[in-house]
Amino acid sequence: MNLILEKSKGLVGFCILFAAIVFGCADANKEGKQFHYRAINDKDTALLSFIKLEDNRFFGQYEIHYGQSRKDSGEIRGIISGDTIKGSFYYQPYGGGVLKRYPIALLKRKNKLLLGKGVISVYMGIPSFLKGDPIDYSNPEFVFEEIKNKLKPKTSR
Repeated sequence: MNLILEKSKGLVGFCILFAAIVFGCADANKEGKQFHYRAINDKDTALLSFIKLEDNRFFGQYEIHYGQSRKDSGEIRGIISGDTIKGSFYYQPYGGGVLKRYPIALLKRKNKLLLGKGVISVYMGIPSFLKGDPIDYSNPEFVFEEIKNKLKPKTSR
């Protein structure tokens, strides 16, 4: 009898945990607006998906596919200020290995996002763009275009 009671408690606990996860994740998407972008540069493809929250913070996923040989993928999060998106990209190079952090800056122009370049400084192990030096958006490595549906990477030929 005790064995049946213990198993039913475990099952009830699992059901409660499962329901909390499912409904909790559904509520997270309701809090903000979701965006999906794709950029292609020669044989490289970058995919960016993020949710903009009401307080101008964002979080999401970012992947860079280098041809068909390797990829960097991970999480992105930061702050949106006007037409500028700044944050950090937490990723595993080549799809595995040690987790790395890299600053990222995007500028919104004509419904596109331009990936900026700048001088990176590291303070207490945290990389960021150097304050006082402008971020250059004039020759971006990637120009992201919004896509309506979340798509798989598209490789150019």
